[in-house]
Amino acid sequence: MQDYALHDINAATMQVASGGYGLIEDAAVVVAGGKIAWVGKRADQPAQFAGLAIHKLGGRLVTPALIDCHTHIVYGGNRAREFEMRLNGASYEEVARAGGGIASTVSATRSESQAELLKKALVKADALIAQGVAVIEVKSGYGLDRDSELKMLRVARQIAQHRPVRVKTTFLGAHAVPKGMNPDAYIDDICIPTLEAAHAEGLVDAVDGFCEGIAFDTAQIERVFQKAQALGLPVKLHSDQLSNIGGTPLAARYGALSVDHVEYADEMGVEAMAAAGSVAVILPGAFYTIHETQKPPIAAFRKHNVPMAVATDWNPGSSPLGSLLLAMNMGCTLFALTPAEALAGTTSNAARALGLIDCGMIAAGMRADLAVWDVEEPGELSYGIGINPLHARIYGGQHELA
Repeated sequence: MQDYALHDINAATMQVASGGYGLIEDAAVVVAGGKIAWVGKRADQPAQFAGLAIHKLGGRLVTPALIDCHTHIVYGGNRAREFEMRLNGASYEEVARAGGGIASTVSATRSESQAELLKKALVKADALIAQGVAVIEVKSGYGLDRDSELKMLRVARQIAQHRPVRVKTTFLGAHAVPKGMNPDAYIDDICIPTLEAAHAEGLVDAVDGFCEGIAFDTAQIERVFQKAQALGLPVKLHSDQLSNIGGTPLAARYGALSVDHVEYADEMGVEAMAAAGSVAVILPGAFYTIHETQKPPIAAFRKHNVPMAVATDWNPGSSPLGSLLLAMNMGCTLFALTPAEALAGTTSNAARALGLIDCGMIAAGMRADLAVWDVEEPGELSYGIGINPLHARIYGGQHELA
């Protein structure tokens, strides 16, 4: 792979120490061996790089490639029918009796083959890649039995074999209680043994759970976290989405990479996250879809210096959102994130939420995962609604630039 330099650009480096965008006007980015070798003012580019090929980008904005740090893009079927039923006046009970809800997704996911699930997941991955995404986190959680959870994780791993994108897999066996099962029995007899099997097969990068009144309590989640800890796996948690039952402090005690949703997080929970170094993953798609009114405590996260990430939460039920750029806009419009916070939320802080230290910023030594945008300033990325200004994506230094 040929080394090269990007010229005639403005670079939003998103370096944590810089604050804001870390914007460098009239910048140069040098790419060597698939990594960033140097970034700075074009006039200051070191003489050692003088002989490199140069790609002039017409004053475009270059950012780190985007990272979607919370998705559920491997699943069977869809839930459009129940969406329509609800809008036509059906109650949640009526939807459930008609076979809707998470049970319908579990049934469809169990029945579809690995090849069928992969074909559908690749369509979703392509949509994200087309918006400048280079890393996608993918969760299990719609199998809820050993074979189906393993099938989901295998499909998630396969995505990166078919597309130029990195995939981080998260075991979410503690997502919902299968119909007719006792939650404690499910955790002990199915979820934890399946986690052990998935880890043995090398399918798990992190372990997640849904700590909520409609899912699992803190004692049940803690048993999953204890097993994750014993296996040397980091944890994450869906917490405080619909209520506050103590999930966030629990996640912090286990040093969670991230705590996600967090609409109902209180000051104590935010302080615990700050002490643990956990990232708050903001998911406006779910807030919008389920007509939630409780907003996440953005001011408290700022006050306690809790990093905030933004993700699509792409799933068939509560967030059928396939645009990370739209999630950025929604984070700003619904929750009053600044555009700089939204971009950090899909780059540097999203990397941190996945435990990645080699991407999310434009800095020497980082992977050359970059996005080139047809915009004049970085705030435009959050400003546009349904607009995709991506000019080019650079993945590990590979590109199709002229």
